[in-house]
Amino acid sequence: MNKTSYIPKADERKEITWTHIDAEGKVLGKLAVKVAKRLTGKDKATYTPGVFRQNKVVVTNAKKVAVTGNKEDKKIYYRHSDYPGALKKRTLKQVMENDPREVIKLAVKGMLPKNKLTKKYLANLYIYADAEHPHKAQIEKEEK
Repeated sequence: MNKTSYIPKADERKEITWTHIDAEGKVLGKLAVKVAKRLTGKDKATYTPGVFRQNKVVVTNAKKVAVTGNKEDKKIYYRHSDYPGALKKRTLKQVMENDPREVIKLAVKGMLPKNKLTKKYLANLYIYADAEHPHKAQIEKEEK
C-alpha cells in the first residue's frame, strides 16, 4: 500500500525563509543546483512536489562565479524572435560582461521543473552582481 505524501497546512505554506548564498569562486552548475534545491524546498523534510513554498534565495557576487574548462568561449546562449534568420548567439563571456546575473538566472531556470510553478520560483530568486544587497534584515541562513 502506498503512503500519501505530506501536505503542508495553509499557515506552513505561508512561512517565508530567506537564504543567502555567496557565489564568489563557486562553479556555476553546482551553485545552480544548490539554489534550485532551496527554491523548490527539496532541502527540507516537509518537501511535497507541486506545493509552492515561500523560499527566497539571495545570491551575491554573481560576477565572480567560476566556470570550468573552456566554457567562457564555447558555451553559447541562443535567442530567437520567431522571424526567419533572427537567431542570435552570445557566448558566456559576452553575457558575463553585459549582465552576470543573467548567467546564474538561466542556469537555475534550467534546473527547475518545467511547470506552472517555474515563474513563481524565479520570482523568489534575487541575484546581485556585487556583495551589497538590500535584504540583510530578512536573511536567516548564510550558505558558504
